[in-house]
Amino acid sequence: MTDAREVLDLYRTQFQRLDEELSTGRSWTRGVRKRALACFFDRGFPTPRDEEWKYTNVAPIAGVPFEIAGYDRDGLTRQGVYRLGLSESARYRLVFLNGYFSVELSSSLKDLPARVMAGSLAAAMKERPGQVEPYWARYASYADHAFVALNTALNRDGAFLHIPRGVVLEEPIHLLFLSTAATPAPSSFPRNLIVAEADSQCAVVESYASHKNGVHFTNAVTEIVMGPNAVLTHTQLQRESARAFHVGTLQTHQESGSSFRSHSLALGGALARNDLNVMLNGEGAQCDLNGLYVVGGEQHVDNHTRVDHVKPHCISRELYKGVLSGHSRGVFNGKVYVHGEARGTDARQTNKNLLLSNDASIDTKPQLEIYNNDVKCTHGSSIGQLDPNELFYLRSRGLDRDAARALLTRAFISEVASRIAVEEMRTWLEEMFLARFQ
Repeated sequence: MTDAREVLDLYRTQFQRLDEELSTGRSWTRGVRKRALACFFDRGFPTPRDEEWKYTNVAPIAGVPFEIAGYDRDGLTRQGVYRLGLSESARYRLVFLNGYFSVELSSSLKDLPARVMAGSLAAAMKERPGQVEPYWARYASYADHAFVALNTALNRDGAFLHIPRGVVLEEPIHLLFLSTAATPAPSSFPRNLIVAEADSQCAVVESYASHKNGVHFTNAVTEIVMGPNAVLTHTQLQRESARAFHVGTLQTHQESGSSFRSHSLALGGALARNDLNVMLNGEGAQCDLNGLYVVGGEQHVDNHTRVDHVKPHCISRELYKGVLSGHSRGVFNGKVYVHGEARGTDARQTNKNLLLSNDASIDTKPQLEIYNNDVKCTHGSSIGQLDPNELFYLRSRGLDRDAARALLTRAFISEVASRIAVEEMRTWLEEMFLARFQ
């Protein structure tokens, strides 16, 4: 472990290098980045004394002198990417190595519908600033979140997707982020911006994986902006190595009549924190948030969600499930916030957890904060172990104890996994869980 002041000085030095690079090209971002860095140094790393981080200690991150990794293929070929990804069949795949867009490893995007943009955020900032500047760093607040502030200050690249008005994408766009650097403590700060204009429809798969099993730190931010009646499905899969640290923030802003469906899948990392914030900012907007975290050993996973019902007659549904074994620890903190103007709100939030060992633990805190009387809101959580009566029944039908436990665990998981709209993702998960729980 390194003294915290030395780590902070290192981040300051890395920012100064980036700021010199940005003096030309993306200079319009410099003011925002400087303000974000000032916010980070003003707040510092969160500690368990902060209510939103009460159950997650980030000292293992704050005490390591992570260096921003450069673009490094590390011998990766397209076949190697396929093995780290989901399948070879993805038609639209953008690959990022340590947060940098890889043209060589990405699939051809020439057959995307006209006017759809998909590629490097850094390139879009430089070549089409007018299409990025109205949205970049406008929604994920760096003033309130230290890791968002650090990402805003230090990010160099990521994905930019722009779906024009009325365009319907029939196949999903895959964003694959790989950590490849072989340095002792590499870090990456990918930043993604997805803009879905009015009446558009698309699906995005955002996944994070490790090429090697060393210690590394990923601090990712994704901003999604949806116009009126836009429909977007977002699936996020985090399966980085058992020695990795992952902090991710997803911020969605929705206008009237838009529909957002999220699937958050947390499987990897030594310490993982996922923040999902949805702003229902138009009448009749709706969101459906599904989460699944499956961890074991000494893993720690923290899921924070917040749904802001800002305008009237919006609908939100949320189901998060956790399976914990070994000495792992999980956290679920979900808040539904109903603003004073949001009459007719319909919100439901559920968190269910299955503990497979006596040493696993979960801290769950579903919350409602309501400032309008004309609403229908419910929330609840449960923590339990496998039902001994169900185990006895299955064993009486010829299954041994391990097979019975595996079958019941897969059944618990399937409620969330079966909702995933992207077929290849759903199939991959089913096969993975079949191998893991058998």
